[in-house]
Amino acid sequence: MGDIFGRGRLSQPGLRPCPSERALAFLSGILGENTIDPRDLPVGAAEKASSTVAPLPSAEPAFPAGSGGDRAGLILFTLAAMQFISTVDFMIVMPLGPLLFDTLGIDTVQFSWVVSAYTFAAGVAGIAAAAVLDRVGRRSAYMVLSAGLLLGTLACGLAPNYQLLVAARCLTGAFGGVLGGLSYAIVADVFPEERRGRATGWLMSAFAVASVVGVPIGIALGNRYGWGAPFLVLAGLGLPLLAMAAWTMPPLTGHLGGPRRRPLPQLLDTLTYPSHRPAFALTAILMFGAFSVIPYISASYVSNAGVTEAQLPVVFVAGGMLTLVSTPLVGRLIDRYGALRVFRCVVPLAAVMTLVVTHLPAVGLAVAAPVAALMMASNTGRLVSSVSLITASIEPRRRGGFMSVNASVQHIACGLGTVCGGLILEGGGGEPLRYFGTVGVLAVAVTLTSLWVAGSVRPVVAPSSRPGS
Repeated sequence: MGDIFGRGRLSQPGLRPCPSERALAFLSGILGENTIDPRDLPVGAAEKASSTVAPLPSAEPAFPAGSGGDRAGLILFTLAAMQFISTVDFMIVMPLGPLLFDTLGIDTVQFSWVVSAYTFAAGVAGIAAAAVLDRVGRRSAYMVLSAGLLLGTLACGLAPNYQLLVAARCLTGAFGGVLGGLSYAIVADVFPEERRGRATGWLMSAFAVASVVGVPIGIALGNRYGWGAPFLVLAGLGLPLLAMAAWTMPPLTGHLGGPRRRPLPQLLDTLTYPSHRPAFALTAILMFGAFSVIPYISASYVSNAGVTEAQLPVVFVAGGMLTLVSTPLVGRLIDRYGALRVFRCVVPLAAVMTLVVTHLPAVGLAVAAPVAALMMASNTGRLVSSVSLITASIEPRRRGGFMSVNASVQHIACGLGTVCGGLILEGGGGEPLRYFGTVGVLAVAVTLTSLWVAGSVRPVVAPSSRPGS
């Protein structure tokens, strides 16, 4: 183990490594040798910038000497595992759409509120949390938010009707939405810039694993035992992860060294800080464009593309497998060529695939599954590159509050896109889904503006990388 990490050991000489150590070694091999060394932890982004930007204040290392820096890979595994729970909880509602239409007797507008209730609640909660996240340790915040997510997921599984399901989705979103942004902040605190792209890619691979494993199993459980069954299973699977997070994660309090301010001024500062505004705009554009389409793909495939409800798991398995391969590859490309270049290559591909999916006729599973897979992979690649671009533009001492507000912007934009799509669409629930092509054109028009906005998201520069330092 010491050879893998460069220094330090989790086990004593002569003892066989435990399963957690072998998992840690595997993750560290994926991320590269010496995945994290306390002496190598950045005080900020090390990405080269072609323009002058504000210097980055120093920050305490995530792992002071002797406190267990060898656990970086295991922390990433823990974050990704809980991200899997959160992702399946959010995603499973969308492929369960045809079942919810029939079981609850709802229409496309009501279904849009089932999806957007999560995102709007996450947006409001994220803004409220932004005032306090940078005032507490990352581990404490992560534990509270994880527990709240699991409680909301349990409530979703027990909801007996449409109204209580919407209320339960609000509770889940209030915790789960903030948790996602905090996870990215933890990755940015723990991993140096030259490895952060790969670490972010592996964290976001939870989306692919959720598509390959979680969503298909969730659909099967919903079809067999009722739409609430997937949520009950997720709540049970998440409980051991709380203990794992408490064991693997240090307090992560290095960001607390700056001056303490009152919550409201701190929130206003996060919202108005110059380098934050283009990052918020980029997030809003991408999420609005994506979620005006994504929640309705399953309903469109069943109603328009000749795919049965029983075949939907195959669609998500195909998309998840391709995304599982492509997401780490995108991370490596980001580390080599830079997030902005990769982003500007992936966005046009995602736009083309969005138009194909939203105009798909009755082609059957053989065509519909690979088309959906390409769209999922391109959308995930776009998200990985945008997150890497955005996190590199934020100072460490502001990162927790920013990521919370950014998660709020993301979720509010998702909700607005979902509601907008639901207002345009007609049909579903046994009828053809009409005007999906119109929604696709709108989504692409909005998304392409991100190519211009992304150029305004500039990386910060660590003091060691400033000219003359």
